[in-house]
Amino acid sequence: MDIQTASNWMLAELERAGCIYQDDVVDYLVKTKAEFLLRENSDGNLVIGLTLLKAFRVLTETTVVWVKSGMYWRFRVLEDEPGRDAIG
Repeated sequence: MDIQTASNWMLAELERAGCIYQDDVVDYLVKTKAEFLLRENSDGNLVIGLTLLKAFRVLTETTVVWVKSGMYWRFRVLEDEPGRDAIG
């Protein structure tokens, strides 16, 4: 699996479910033997690597927001402020 395939999968899952959790992406990449798309954060947890995050952002720059409190992406709604992060 390459970066483009993984980011397209993320978008397809988001379209299917309405949101996509970081943990679900990590689990999928581990199960598909694509750990090279992950990195270890300062707490020692596996998280999505920066190159994959950049590719996903290119696909979804204006249509998707990150909900930090729940660690997931969802489609932007009218109430969302400009930027990538959802407030509240």
